[in-house]
Amino acid sequence: MQIDYPNYQFIAGVDEVGRGPLVGDVVTAAVILDPTKPIVGLADSKKLTDKKRQALAIEIKEKALCYCIARASVAEIDELNILHATMLAMTRAVAGLSIPAEFVFVDGNRLPKLSVPAQAVVKGDSLVAEISAASILAKVARDDEMIALDAQFPEYGFAGHKGYPTKAHLEALQQHGVTEHHRKSFKPVKILLT
Repeated sequence: MQIDYPNYQFIAGVDEVGRGPLVGDVVTAAVILDPTKPIVGLADSKKLTDKKRQALAIEIKEKALCYCIARASVAEIDELNILHATMLAMTRAVAGLSIPAEFVFVDGNRLPKLSVPAQAVVKGDSLVAEISAASILAKVARDDEMIALDAQFPEYGFAGHKGYPTKAHLEALQQHGVTEHHRKSFKPVKILLT
């Protein structure tokens, strides 16, 4: 599938990481790439090794015209629901760019509230370089947060499963209970609180 780029100079890509986990913020990134400084190897962050993602994240931060990493907190996720919290975090990422975007490509099939024209692109993290870059920055940022959380709560294994509802995570929840970082509106957590 070929993506037609609109005739704007400052085009941002936006993506999120962390809609499925039971713990932590949903993290988004917005990136405006510099066409004079191409970055080789941009792809959907989920298809890259951890080492490759880390290296690309450094390169994106060095070469992009600008980027912003934003989030919606666990409290906001529980209050709004994960979809609305994700849209809020995406809006924050675009608003936080030091160069205002003239057009925004958003990964997925929904658009957050934006003050500029935008297009949702299904599988955009594989099709649009700006979205790929955003997915990499968001994933590296969230993974780093999970590794930091793992140091605080080693018994949950956050560094391994990144907060997703794996067998190990669900067993740790049963054994050790719910932390303040868990999303209380998510079913496996909610069940333990009732």
